[in-house]
Amino acid sequence: MESLSNSLKKKATEQHYRAEVMIAGEQLRLRLHDGKLIKDRRYHLRTYPNCFVAKELTDWLIDHKEAPDRETGIRLMQKLMDHYIIHHVCDEHSDYKDAKLLYRFRKDDGTFPLSKDVKVFMRGQSLYEKLVSVEESILKVREENSVKYQRTFLGCEMIDWLVQEGEAENRKEAVELGRALLEHGIIQHVSNRHHFFDSDILYQFWINFRRRRRLTELLNENSSRTLSESPDSPFCLRKLNPDPGNTSFLSVQTNKEIKIVSAVRRSSITSLAGNSNPYFSTTPTLVFPPVAECNPKSVLKRPVTNEELLSPGAPYIKKTLTIVGDAVGWGFVVRGGRPCHIQAVDPGGPAAAAGMKVCQFVFSVNGMYVLHLDYQTISSLIMTGPRTLVMEVMEAVE
Repeated sequence: MESLSNSLKKKATEQHYRAEVMIAGEQLRLRLHDGKLIKDRRYHLRTYPNCFVAKELTDWLIDHKEAPDRETGIRLMQKLMDHYIIHHVCDEHSDYKDAKLLYRFRKDDGTFPLSKDVKVFMRGQSLYEKLVSVEESILKVREENSVKYQRTFLGCEMIDWLVQEGEAENRKEAVELGRALLEHGIIQHVSNRHHFFDSDILYQFWINFRRRRRLTELLNENSSRTLSESPDSPFCLRKLNPDPGNTSFLSVQTNKEIKIVSAVRRSSITSLAGNSNPYFSTTPTLVFPPVAECNPKSVLKRPVTNEELLSPGAPYIKKTLTIVGDAVGWGFVVRGGRPCHIQAVDPGGPAAAAGMKVCQFVFSVNGMYVLHLDYQTISSLIMTGPRTLVMEVMEAVE
């Protein structure tokens, strides 16, 4: 069985980081469009469409807690420039300057380079969305050597699925696709020892395309364990040994564009792109819905039962929150079950703006009583519901 060489591991790690930068950049672009920071602007009798003012964006990064200071904000945006995600509207500045200069996302002017690596990344994102959107997905929590792994699949299962869904013509082509995804840091062997094979070896998606990124994660390029994977982060990407009974749900905004990506078959994408290569084909859009997985340690000081919450005179009050998801989701994490509680809230997200706080208990979701449900069921209710989320929560009286 072929083992991964150090050079291949290094290449996959580098490609994985590039993918994380692209996802973070796209999530930022969508947020800025929603916040109207990206718009047509006029300068010296000329109109520049879909651009932003660098100084205004630095202010926004600090206000939305994406950067602690201006220096960090500049470093973050320079990182996006270095990866060809943003550029000066006239390409007169190769550095990101915290000034009244106009910059633009390359996605907004058609100059984003669709290289071979980017096309593999886009193909991987399309497959991931398709896999997590079906009820009987092959992605499951599995155990190997007494360690549990999230969103895993057997190599032979993935091959079966790719052929069955028309994503590959035959098993050989499916193996080539799997190997390309592994070499680009999108999937990996759970112990990072083997390449991709049509066998019962256990693999997992290394990239969680739906997780909401913190821009400061981009500064951890040389760290083998990024901020998003830290067990102390309330927005943890995944845990290698999680408690299956206490895993968070994924908060995802319904997005028409991502449905398009998920629904298009491989053959259709290939024909649209005019590309005969079966796995370097491109998809119609690059959209990255967010996701945040929670800190494995509960924020609750002690367990609380439904009987305690509902008993007469209990020190809890009920609040109704209306949360309108933005371009990157709702911005909170639910954990536990019977009752579920709010584990983490993004301070710059819609949930925080609506008044959501950690340690609140979820009473109802869009009119449905959910105190008796676990996080998996509540996850389904939220992800399949409307963009505007109405939740009743119970909060302890101080």
